[in-house]
Amino acid sequence: MIEREKNSGKKREVDSKATSDENSKFDASLRPQNFAEYIGQKNLKKNLKVFLEAAKKRGESLEHTLFYGPPGLGKTTLATVLANELGVNLRITSGPALEKAGDLAAILTNLQPNDLLFIDEIHRLKTIVEEVLYSAMEDFAIDLVLGKGPSAKTMRLEVPRFTLVGATTKFSGLSAPLRDRFGSVFRLDFYDNSEIEKILGRSAKILGVAIEDPACKKLANCARATPRIANRLLRRMRDFAEINHAGTIHLKSVEEGLRDLGVDEFGLDAHDRRILEILVKKFSGGPVGLSTLAAATSEEADTIETVIEPFLLQLGLIKRTSRGRVATPQAFELLGLEIPENPKLI
Repeated sequence: MIEREKNSGKKREVDSKATSDENSKFDASLRPQNFAEYIGQKNLKKNLKVFLEAAKKRGESLEHTLFYGPPGLGKTTLATVLANELGVNLRITSGPALEKAGDLAAILTNLQPNDLLFIDEIHRLKTIVEEVLYSAMEDFAIDLVLGKGPSAKTMRLEVPRFTLVGATTKFSGLSAPLRDRFGSVFRLDFYDNSEIEKILGRSAKILGVAIEDPACKKLANCARATPRIANRLLRRMRDFAEINHAGTIHLKSVEEGLRDLGVDEFGLDAHDRRILEILVKKFSGGPVGLSTLAAATSEEADTIETVIEPFLLQLGLIKRTSRGRVATPQAFELLGLEIPENPKLI
């Protein structure tokens, strides 16, 4: 997908083909395009505006920037906002998509001065690609080896000065040399309910659907403090409202829709409750290791650790210990089970 916009008589290009999916058009339509439209992350936005204005004043490219945090909090959106605010091209790719050094070289040599290169899930870069990226970030040049054996030659290619914007859900998965080459590192935090309500209101206007305030509050409570989940629930509620409630999203339609989707008042879905039930019923509340829990639930360990577990930790339903995951008394209460007399759970 390539989007072009006019800026001071020049065309800008946003290439997100490498990370497009079946919902990309929907997500792009709701994605803020500038800081004025971006809701939440106040401190992060404040600092980014300073760095951005300073770079523009000096006529330099923005320093390499890294965003990390749970999925769905707006890392890709922030890269889009930065490109729009700077008035430069944005090239989007992902760590797994860059399989060899030549893939990265092809992208870098086609950049324009001061362009932004966004690499999603940057912690999944292969070592050989990451090593090429080092010299590109520091010296704006890449060294390629042509041929094999005694006849192999090294060629150095100059690349335009660019800004690398990296995003990762696993900050610890980044190597130290790569982390140290970023001039700015930001963590994205979960959103307040009031911020999620504003996001839902903005998205509803873009989608052309009416949503009542009580319904908006209810959805915000169930959105797991994550904009991506909030917008996904809004899309589903729009479907229920159009078929069953004459197109308006009100509290009754939201309650019925959430019940049909298996989402409770805390935002927990069937997968979350299944993790809790197995932890509580099969392992008596723990402690249990991540790999054992993954095997018992038929879920990947990474999915539990990066997608399911953060919200359960935020709600205080589980806790991590040196011996494994442990269910808290609140988890037993949520499932309607008697809290055992077990010092591990206190």
